[in-house]
Amino acid sequence: MHRRFLPLSALRAFEAAARLGSFKAAAEELAVTPTAVSHQIRGLEQQVGAALFTRQVRRVALTDAGTRLYPVLRDGFDAFQAALERLTEARQRPQVVISATNAFTAKWLLPRMGAFRRDLAGIDLQVQASDEIVDLRSTAVDIAIRYGRGPYPGLTVEPLFTDRFAPVANPRLGVRTIEDLARWPLIYFEWRRQHPHNPTWERWFAQAGRPEASPAGELRFSDEGHAIQAAVAGEGIALVSQALVAQELAAGQLHQPFGPSIDGHTYHVAVSAERALSHGARAVLEWLKAQAAG
Repeated sequence: MHRRFLPLSALRAFEAAARLGSFKAAAEELAVTPTAVSHQIRGLEQQVGAALFTRQVRRVALTDAGTRLYPVLRDGFDAFQAALERLTEARQRPQVVISATNAFTAKWLLPRMGAFRRDLAGIDLQVQASDEIVDLRSTAVDIAIRYGRGPYPGLTVEPLFTDRFAPVANPRLGVRTIEDLARWPLIYFEWRRQHPHNPTWERWFAQAGRPEASPAGELRFSDEGHAIQAAVAGEGIALVSQALVAQELAAGQLHQPFGPSIDGHTYHVAVSAERALSHGARAVLEWLKAQAAG
């Protein structure tokens, strides 16, 4: 049988009558007359060449042929309904787009996705991880995470938290004192923008009141996340964000053997000053601030 000849109206009438045990009840559900239901089912019986119901007083019962056909149609219509509900739900669920750096996404945002699904289960989140600065006036991004000291023209910004940086290392390296800095390579990552307040090893040694160590080599990365992973792998000692290695410190993959810690820049949440936030985006913005405060 070609699909284009499927008698969908008749199949729908049959499924309703079989499920409800009554042509009259099926007619009420389908908003047609009982005569119309009876006519649809007789046409279906003629097409399949077998009776599908035995007509009884005030009710109908399935024949053997009807019993074989009913579960196939029931499951099919259930699948149709579920698919339509999913499409409708997806269309109605608010979607919020966040832009953040690769390191912030991987080390701060992703570990909190379980909390996001619990707290904002009705919102679909799309995260665009990139170290490139997006223009919130000309993109679909609702919220951007900005790291620095501004200014941020055309944006409305609120601080999330001010970062702090300290030396970290894999515990198996046995780094315990500042003198141990000379025993292992120092791990660097490149700042995309030069600023005198960037938390660099040079600033750290100056604040520690020590001359810069002559380390056993250097490792340099263009991405902070890669510098963190190198420290976890035991390749040297990294000066990285304490906020971004909180998970590794808690798990014992890294430890902070000594101070001082130095302040970095501030993470901000930024939105376009020209575009009103949706209710979903406002909820995500408040959630981000609550997570940072916690």
